[in-house]
Order: sequence, then structure tokens, then C-alpha cells
Amino acid sequence: MTVELPFAPVDDVIRRNAGDLRVSAGAAEELAGRVQRHGASLATDAAEQAAVDGRKTLMPADFGVEQVVDRSTLTLPIAPVDRIARLDIDDSYRVSMDARVALADILEDYADNVARAAALLARHADRRTVQADDIETYFALFEG
Repeated sequence: MTVELPFAPVDDVIRRNAGDLRVSAGAAEELAGRVQRHGASLATDAAEQAAVDGRKTLMPADFGVEQVVDRSTLTLPIAPVDRIARLDIDDSYRVSMDARVALADILEDYADNVARAAALLARHADRRTVQADDIETYFALFEG
């Protein structure tokens, strides 16, 4: 699977949660891949909800979102999030702009939570750099 999400905004998300710690390229790559898989899974569930409602367009409510944030407040870019949403769903589905923004918001919150925990793990290991191992450890501990 190619990673659709650019590493730079994911790196930004990690850095805002890491404080004075550095961030390895591997950490940004690992988190980008995890965010992408999570987003594709959420979109699959949203497509199933849309199908139940007899629609071919994914809406924010399909992602459990009632109030959509202003897209200018997000770090993750919308276009790659749209591609992520379409990875595992049928080509006949459309993703509304509000649904793309809602999914980007969900994924950014997800990335923030992982990054915050990874920074704690790096500090606990007495390292000055958040590494891919910290991201992997988070998932092994909390989602494994």
C-alpha cells in the first residue's frame, strides 16, 4: 500500500505534541501509514452507513460528525484525505467536501493522541527523539 498522506503535515502533528523532542522521519512515516489505514477503515464503515441510508455520497454524519470544523484549522491536507477515503470503497461512492473535512479532523485528532503518547514513551526511554518504535509501541500497548 502506498501512503497517500504526505509525511510533512504528520511530522507537524508529532512536533506540536512532542515539545522540545526531535522527530525522526521514520516516526512521521509510521504514523502517516497508521493514519491512512485508520482513515480507510472509517471510510469503509461510512460507506456501509450511506448504503443503509440509500445514498452513494458519504456525509459527515456517516463518520459520526454533526458539526464540521473550519478546514483552515486543520494541519492534515484535504486532498490526500479524500484519496484515503476512497482506498477501500467502491468507485461509485462520492465523498462530500464536508465529509472530507470531517474525516481529516477525525484523523488529525487520532494522530494527535498517538503523537502525544509516543512523545511520552520517548521521554520515558530517556531519548530526545520520537522514533517509529514509539509509534509502534503505542499501538502494541493500546490497540494491540
